[in-house]
Amino acid sequence: MGDYERDKWNARYATDDVLTEPSPFLLDMLHFVPRRGRALDVAGGAGRNAIVLARRGLETTVADISSVALERARTDGRIAGVELATVEVDLAHESLPEGPWNAVLVFHYLNRLLFSAIARELAPGGVLVACIATTRNRERNERPPPSHLLDEGELPRLIGDLGVVHYEETWRDDRHEARLVARR
Repeated sequence: MGDYERDKWNARYATDDVLTEPSPFLLDMLHFVPRRGRALDVAGGAGRNAIVLARRGLETTVADISSVALERARTDGRIAGVELATVEVDLAHESLPEGPWNAVLVFHYLNRLLFSAIARELAPGGVLVACIATTRNRERNERPPPSHLLDEGELPRLIGDLGVVHYEETWRDDRHEARLVARR
């Protein structure tokens, strides 16, 4: 399935229909994110959120399956005046890039098994910021498919012994999302 997914995402990122503005939730929660250290944007696509972390002073890496997205991330980072490291990885079949990480972002990507690896790779005091659609999203939207949706209340249970700093499930921009900030 990796080649199919890679081709699908490469085709999507080859168009101009790609989000470039950072997540409003990330901007709202940025005060929880450290200003130094290493950051990882999991399935970070073209780097819209990674650029925010790099501007904040973090050495930031974008991990994604799409080589096209990662090239866009590097280019957009240079335009924004920051350097982004990139790792092409199929996180459905390959390991999370090795930490320790002072900040990890997971936006609109669900791989339940990945959260235990994220918890292990977070440095002491490290922060996880996650925003993932829930099953309630299907009330208004056909996408993403059910396999990409969290059950209501599920996200805090996936993060192991990380301490929840902020958690909400709510509608925003016509999407129902679980939004979490947790600290190791």
